Amino acid sequence: MHTAVILRTANETDLHGILAIYNHAVRHTTAIWNETEVDLENRRAWLQLRQSKNFPVLVAVEENNILGYASYGEWRAFDGYRHTVEHSIYIHEQARGRGLGRQLMQALIEHARTQNIHVMIAGIDASNQASIRLHESLGFKHAGLFREVGIKFGKWLDLCCMQLTLDDGRK
Repeated sequence: MHTAVILRTANETDLHGILAIYNHAVRHTTAIWNETEVDLENRRAWLQLRQSKNFPVLVAVEENNILGYASYGEWRAFDGYRHTVEHSIYIHEQARGRGLGRQLMQALIEHARTQNIHVMIAGIDASNQASIRLHESLGFKHAGLFREVGIKFGKWLDLCCMQLTLDDGRK
């Protein structure tokens, strides 16, 4: 039986857990289209940059263990895109299937609404049907498919783009 999972804002003490989850995804999955592992300083700089731009970094914690994390940031670095963000969620391999991805996504969506974000973008490996289904269940709509735009493990990857409109569009 699992104890209660707490969702909260990440801090410096969470970086080792975040680093382990990130590097596992680099080594073993196509959730991150990066082939180079990072170090603690990289994750520290990433967290500080997110915090400086008022973007959330949330963690799912159980008994002081980081089970997953989620964040969003700029989708594109031009002023006209300032009301659109792209998110990412990563779950520890031993904590998958417990609904933590959904919980973190719901918390991110609510946070984005409080920041008056208009659209949240998801870029998903098109073969990751579990992630696509999760996003669909949360109201994300398919926005396009880019074929063979990435490569990892010696294989071309297709990118499924999805979006969720968070408000009625009035500014």
